[in-house]
Amino acid sequence: MNPIKLKEGVYWVGEVDWELRNFHGYATQRGSTYNSYLILDEKITLIDGVRPYLYDKMIKRLSSLIDPADIHYIISNHVEMDHSGSFPLLTKTAKNATLITSPLGQKGLLAHYKRNDWNFKIVKSDETISLGKKNIKFVLTPLVHWPDNMVSYLTEDGILFSNDAFGQHIASSERFDDEYPLGIVIDEAEKYYANIVLPYSSQVQKAMDAVTPLKIDMIAPSHGIVWRSHVKTIVEEYKKWASNQVENKCLIIYDTMWKSTEKIAGILQEVFESHGIPVKMASLRHSHISDIVADVLTTRFICVGSPTLNSNMLPTVAGFLTYLKGLSPKNRIGLAFGSYGWGGQAVTHVEDILKDCGFEMMKSIKVQYVPDEAQLQEIFNLVKQEILMREWVFNKPPIATRV
Repeated sequence: MNPIKLKEGVYWVGEVDWELRNFHGYATQRGSTYNSYLILDEKITLIDGVRPYLYDKMIKRLSSLIDPADIHYIISNHVEMDHSGSFPLLTKTAKNATLITSPLGQKGLLAHYKRNDWNFKIVKSDETISLGKKNIKFVLTPLVHWPDNMVSYLTEDGILFSNDAFGQHIASSERFDDEYPLGIVIDEAEKYYANIVLPYSSQVQKAMDAVTPLKIDMIAPSHGIVWRSHVKTIVEEYKKWASNQVENKCLIIYDTMWKSTEKIAGILQEVFESHGIPVKMASLRHSHISDIVADVLTTRFICVGSPTLNSNMLPTVAGFLTYLKGLSPKNRIGLAFGSYGWGGQAVTHVEDILKDCGFEMMKSIKVQYVPDEAQLQEIFNLVKQEILMREWVFNKPPIATRV
C-alpha cells in the first residue's frame, strides 16, 4: 500500500495488521491498523509508529516520500508498544530525530526501552511548536487511557491526531470514513470505547472540553479509519458514551450446564419484552466478552446468570464479571440469577460483583435444579414487580401479560 494523502503535505504511512485477532483480551475479528502520520515541512515530522514486526513495511512506505534519516521530529502521543514499539529501530535510521512527548511519556518510554541516547523534547498542554509553515499544538489528555496520553493538533489543516480516542480496530485498504460502511465504523468505535476507554469516561469528558474549541476538520486516530466526512457524528457519539447515557434496553448474559439457567434467562427475556424493553441475549459459551461489553455500553438493565459449580460461578461467568468490573460502567441496573443443585453460591457471587460495579440491584433469582412452569411464572411475576417499581424507565406502558 502506498502512502495515503490526508491533506497537502500530510500522509498516512502506517501499516495494516490483517491477521490480528486478539488485542490483550479484546477480540479483533476485523483486524486493525497502526496509524502513523508523516508531515512534510521544513522539519519533517512523524507522528507515532507501528509494532516492531511491521517496521520494515512502514520504512518502505516512508522511503517513497522522504529519506527516513531526514526525520526531524518523532511525536509520541502514547507510550504503549503498539504505538512506540518501532521507535528503537526507527531511531537507528533517524539518528538525529528528537522525540516529542509528554512528561509522563518520557518516563514511560525510558522505562520500556532503557535508552539513554534519545533526544527528548517534553511538551506541556497547549504548547505549540513550529515545523516551518505548519504548527502543531499539544493537548495533554491524561488517562485517556494511560497517564502519558496526549493529542496533537495541526493548526493550519485542522487535523486532530487523536491517539486512541475515536479509534477502531479495522483492517482495510480504505482509510477514510466515507470510503467504508459507516455503520461498521461506528459499531467498531463503540466497541473500542467500551473495551478500552470506558473506565476513563470522566477524563474523556475533560479531554473533549479541551479539544472542542479547536476547529477540527479531520480526526486521525491511532487505529482504524480516519474521520473526515463524519467528524460531528463521532464527536457526538463520544459525548454520549462519555456521559454514560444508557437506553432502556436489557442485556441477558449467562452460561448454563444443563439448561436450567438458560430457562431462567428465557423467562427474563419474556418479562422484559412484555414491558416493551428490547432484549439481547448473550451466551458466554458462544459470545466473546469484548463483544458483549460493547452492548453493555448503552444498556440500562444488565442480567447475569450462572449455575453453581464447586460452590462458585462457572469460569466463563467469573471471567466476564472480572472484565466488566475493571471497565466500571455506571448508571446500570443489575440482576443476578442462576440454578443450583445443593449449594447455590454462584448467584450470591454474581450479585456481589455487580454491587461492586455500583449497579442498582433488582432481587436475585435462584432456582434449585430445573425450574418448572410454576416457578417460571413466579420469576415472571417477581421481575415484573421489580420493573414496575421503576416506572420512570418506561416511555410506554406494558404491552403484554404472560398467560
